[in-house]
Amino acid sequence: MSAQILIVGCGAIGGLFAAALSSVAKVTAFDADAAHVKAINAEGLRLIGKNQRTARIKATDDPGTFKGTTFDAVIFLIKSKMTAAALAQLRPVLAGRPMLVTLQNGMGNTEVLLSEPNAVVIRGVTMNAGRYVEPGCVENLIEGKTWLGPARGSIDNARPLVELLNQGGMETEIVADPMGAVWSKFVFNCVMNPLGALMMGDNASRYDSPEMRALIDDMAAECTAVVEALGGTFAFPPMEFVDKVRAGEIPLSKHAGSMALDIERGVPTEIDELTGFIVRQGDRLKVPVANCKAVYRLLKGLELAAQRRIAKAR
Repeated sequence: MSAQILIVGCGAIGGLFAAALSSVAKVTAFDADAAHVKAINAEGLRLIGKNQRTARIKATDDPGTFKGTTFDAVIFLIKSKMTAAALAQLRPVLAGRPMLVTLQNGMGNTEVLLSEPNAVVIRGVTMNAGRYVEPGCVENLIEGKTWLGPARGSIDNARPLVELLNQGGMETEIVADPMGAVWSKFVFNCVMNPLGALMMGDNASRYDSPEMRALIDDMAAECTAVVEALGGTFAFPPMEFVDKVRAGEIPLSKHAGSMALDIERGVPTEIDELTGFIVRQGDRLKVPVANCKAVYRLLKGLELAAQRRIAKAR
């Protein structure tokens, strides 16, 4: 019998994971966007860019439809600030004790999932990148590696999902402690996501400007210092991807990060769960984070301005 997988949030990254898993498991998507859900059910989930295909999955925006359904795993790929509300909405499926999985950006998501008593909780990160194009369509921008490991439970609990992802063509490594990979990707996101938004989605500006390169390096040093003060370690150099782009080892893409897309759409970003976390912890631990604090403050203003711009246009 095929594994039953629920993807919570079938946008950019959720769409990539749903498409990969659809060839090896029975996938259902839960998404708040009614138009997106309608398009997926009518025509399938279209993946454009790398590995173009159409995935036939079931989608819904009504958690009431899950009553009586048992899932093997529930994968959260929504914005961090929505995790607690989504978990509460999914009470009908939690009785079946599904494995709860977070591949979300930012801090705080694992703690929300761990609030569910006795649930196996798997944590990880992915270097894949995508873009929501229109209802029913997601673009695959960057193919990267994924790491998964237990936050509560054992490495054997994570193994079936890791095997499914690899079978579905999404390179995934199982790790006993996922935090090394989590911290590495976290620092990258804390630096590059807000700067991509502040550069108005122009990725080249983050690499071509000497001042921007210096700011990236300074922010990365501050973030690294905070993580190390928290006792964290890194599975790989956080800015390895940036270093390879600078050295010409990998091509520069047009993707400036999800935060730039959020600003373009005028929707809330994950700045509080990313760079904001560094600022709060830096202040608490007395670790200087002047550059991160300035960028955090600028992004909060930009976020508000973008939301007002969209509201005025309606």
